[in-house]
Amino acid sequence: MVMEAIVNYHSHNILPSQCASINMQEIPALISHVWSIIRRFDHPQAYKCFIKECYMRAECIEHLDELNDEHHVMRFSSVGGDHRLTNYQSTISLHQVSDKITVVIESYVIDVPLGVTRENTCTFIDGVIKFSLKALAERMAECL
Repeated sequence: MVMEAIVNYHSHNILPSQCASINMQEIPALISHVWSIIRRFDHPQAYKCFIKECYMRAECIEHLDELNDEHHVMRFSSVGGDHRLTNYQSTISLHQVSDKITVVIESYVIDVPLGVTRENTCTFIDGVIKFSLKALAERMAECL
């Protein structure tokens, strides 16, 4: 099931100047509970602990590219802002693997900034994603 999801939702075209990765986290909760938090594009701080506030503005920083409630898939891209994360595109998909376990898969592709290695770029982004997904898993475990 997980391999099929990776093929269906997490295959990215990667240019030579980009890096990409896939991260997975088991969450001890039903898919409907996890999706109710992740699908809130307008409230990312609900599971992304490093975000303090989020405002909707006329100038878009992140763009919601897809929100599929039936298949539990969200895609978004960074389209501007004061950071070095150029051409960041992310896909998040959720998959119920047992009665009480949901697997969250988050993949991305991003331009490697000038003066930074591909490995350092992926290590940084992977660290942020893993931290957020682990925090979400711990939060959902507390609700049991």
